Formats: sequence, structure tokens, C-alpha cells
Amino acid sequence: MAKKNERYNMKKFNLFKEIIVVNKPSLLQAINASKEFGITLGGEIKYAPFSDTDILIYQGQHMKQQTNALMPTKKPSLESLLGNNYQVLEDDDRVLIKAFSNWQAIIGFNTPRASYDDTTGDGVSEFSYKDLEDIGWNATEFNISYRTLVDVLEAQCEGTLICIEQEEPYQFSGLGFLSDNPHAKKVLFEYCQNEITRLMQEESHFAKEKLTDDEKEAAEFFMIE
Repeated sequence: MAKKNERYNMKKFNLFKEIIVVNKPSLLQAINASKEFGITLGGEIKYAPFSDTDILIYQGQHMKQQTNALMPTKKPSLESLLGNNYQVLEDDDRVLIKAFSNWQAIIGFNTPRASYDDTTGDGVSEFSYKDLEDIGWNATEFNISYRTLVDVLEAQCEGTLICIEQEEPYQFSGLGFLSDNPHAKKVLFEYCQNEITRLMQEESHFAKEKLTDDEKEAAEFFMIE
């Protein structure tokens, strides 16, 4: 995948670099509660059901083991409780977590809440928010790619891009979470409206009299006469 523009208006949270700081008493309370809980990017403890705005680096539930008085169990470490794919450092009342090694699982439990998925070699192919997907679907009639639309969103809209990003060799994989879908819709609609107007004026194969039925329908969707 080609390297993307580094100028993000959306906050980029690169799990290769970020350390999540969690309050230790709160984490222990969640573990001992035997309830499903999550840890957010900001280190907050959230309990299921999770909201549409929760972006988690951990999601799970710890069930207490039955103890035997004759064979008392050894107290497990936080690292073993969270899973071997997390690097955990305990610092007094803080727990410092690096989560990039558990990226595949993080994709799995965050994707249902993500605005778009950029974790595969094929890149972004749809938006989860219907109004944005309608824009994306119609824009493709004028060869405006989802990649282009995502670059517009990341440059002009608020939100979070949780990712793993490495240099040498360059690797990128991420999930995008928009904070304000109506604003994102307005930004994307105006971009496509202006770009398609330009294409119809400057590209002969997109001249109004040469448009296919599907292209005419897309132009009408963007309110272009």
C-alpha cells in the first residue's frame, strides 16, 4: 500500500508507538468483577455493552478459578490475565500497556464500530455509515476512489485513526472512527460535487452529453445540473 499523506486532522493513534496508561485499582476491579470489560485508547475501563464511540485496545472477561485449599493457585500476573500479546509494566497505581502485538484481535472487536476499515491490502472498500456509503458508491461512477475520499475525511474531519504504522519497510493498517458523521457527510458531499463538476467541464469522456445512465444518476445525486 502506498504511503499516505501524513497531514491528519483526525488524530492518529499508532499502536507501535503509543503506551496506554490504566489505573491499576480500576483494572483489578474489572478483572475481579467477572464481567466483560474493555480498555479504551485513553486507558479508561468500560463495561459491556460498549457504546458506538468506544475504541478499545482490550476486550475480554476474566473468570475466577476455583481454588483448592490443598493446592492453592499462584496469583496470576496482569500480563497473563490480559494475554501474552500485551506488554504490561506495573508502576505503583499505574499499568502501562503496549498493545500492537494484539492488532488482529483489536481489529476484530473494533471493526463493528469503525467508520471504515483500512486493514487489508485492498484498502478501503466501503463506509459503515449509510449516508457516507451512498456518497462513496456514487462517486465511483466518476472514478473517485474510496482512498481519495478517506484522504479527504482524514484531512478535514474530526475523529481517530487507530493503526499500526511502521517505516522501513513501510507498513500501514488502520481503522477509522469519525466523531461527527453529519459533518463528514457535508465535507465529502461538497468535495465530490466540486470534483465531479470539474471533471464534467475538463474531461471529454465525462462531458454531460456523453454520460452513461449510471453517471447521470450519480451526477443527479450530487445535485449537478
